[in-house]
Amino acid sequence: MTVYNWLTLLGVPALLAVIVKLIYNSIKGVKMGVQALLRAQMIDDFNRYSEKGYAPIYARENFENCYQQYHRLGANGVMDDLRNKFMALPTRG
Repeated sequence: MTVYNWLTLLGVPALLAVIVKLIYNSIKGVKMGVQALLRAQMIDDFNRYSEKGYAPIYARENFENCYQQYHRLGANGVMDDLRNKFMALPTRG
């Protein structure tokens, strides 16, 4: 078997494996970054509206949207308690 045959046989699958791994790691990094941003936004919203003592309807809708997207990304449920507390806030002060 020639060197070219070996490179073709072993090189292409190895190269594809490296490319797939790089793409996977990039997607995982983006996913974790988006989760971190959503978590930070929800914590910020919770702190802001908890100090006010109420959360307007638009803030609740935004919080719920962030929460749903956070969970779709495979979050582990750490934000469940924060969500429950946020949703328990009255809508008017």
